[in-house]
Amino acid sequence: MKAIAPGKLILSGEHAVVYGRPALAMAIDRTAQAVITDEAAAPGEVAFDLPDVRASESLTLRALRDFRARVQRNYEEFAAGRMGVREILRKPADLFQYAFITVLDGLHLKLSGGVRIRMHSTIPIGCGMGSSAATILSVLRAVGHYFRVEFRPDWYYRYSLDAERLQHGHASGVDSYISLHGGCALFQRGGAQPLPLPRLRMALVDTGAPECTTGECVAEVRRRFGEAPIWSEFERTTLGMAEAVQSQRADDFRARVRENHRLLCEIGVVPAPVRAFVEEIERAGGAAKICGAGAVRGDKGGAVLVSAEVPIAPICKTYGFSPLSFRGEPLGVRIV
Repeated sequence: MKAIAPGKLILSGEHAVVYGRPALAMAIDRTAQAVITDEAAAPGEVAFDLPDVRASESLTLRALRDFRARVQRNYEEFAAGRMGVREILRKPADLFQYAFITVLDGLHLKLSGGVRIRMHSTIPIGCGMGSSAATILSVLRAVGHYFRVEFRPDWYYRYSLDAERLQHGHASGVDSYISLHGGCALFQRGGAQPLPLPRLRMALVDTGAPECTTGECVAEVRRRFGEAPIWSEFERTTLGMAEAVQSQRADDFRARVRENHRLLCEIGVVPAPVRAFVEEIERAGGAAKICGAGAVRGDKGGAVLVSAEVPIAPICKTYGFSPLSFRGEPLGVRIV
C-alpha cells in the first residue's frame, strides 16, 4: 500500500502566514512516500523504517500510546514557555509515530496483526520545502487506505496539522494544505483561493539545511517582530505576486520576489552567504529569495527560489550551492 504526497514552495508570505496574513504557495514534484505492509512485522507491533536517515524502530500499541502522552505533555511545556521547540520530539521517527497512533485511535481502528511503515522522501529535509507535512500526509493516506477508511480532506488536514505543530511549534497549515491538495493557492487562515500553477521560468537552489529548525526561526521572529507592522508589507507583496502569477508576467513576478527578499532580510532570516548569492543574481537581472523559514543563525538558508533569464549554475558553483530540478505538481496526496 503506497501513498505519495508532494512537497511545496512558498513563493511569498513565509513567516507572515503564521500571523494570519496570506501566503502564495505551490506544490512541486518532489515527494514523500509511505509504504505499509505486514511483511516481517511482529503481531501487535508497528515497525517504522526511515532509510533516508538510517533509522528503524518497532513499538507496541501500548508503547505508542505512552509515547503520544509524553509528546503531548512536552507540547504543553513548550506552549507554557518551559521547553524549547526542539525538545518536543527527540528523534526523526517521533513525528510519524505520533501521526500513526493519533489517527489509529482517533478513527477507532483495530490492528489485528503487525504492520511495517517504510518512509522515503525526495524532498530535502529541513530546507523549507514541506518535507514534514508531506511525509505525515503520505503516512495518513496510506493508513487510511490500508484500513479501508474513506478519509475526508478535512480529516487529513486536521490530523496533519496536529502532528506538524510538534515539529514547528506554531504551524500555519500552509504546508499541509498544499501537500493535501496540490497545485498553487493563496492560503490564509486555513482557507485558500486556487490559482494556476506558474508557467514562469524558475529554478531552485539548495543552500544547505539551516542549523536551526523552522520552529526555532518562527519563535525568534515572533519574539522580535510579533506585533510589528511589517506583516502588512508582506501581505501587499504576496497579493502583488498572486496577480503576477495570474497574469504570468515575468517582470512583475521578479519585482515581487525582490520585495519579498528585502522583507525577509529585514526580519533577519537570510544568512549572509545567501544574501550575497541573491545580490549576484540580481546584478545579473534576476531575482531570488528563500522559500522557507530561513535561518536565524549559521550560513545556510535552505531552499532559494530563483527567477532569472541567465544560467545560474556558475553562480551556484561559486557559493558551493546545489541547483535542484523541480516542476509544479497539480496533484496532492494520493495512492499510487
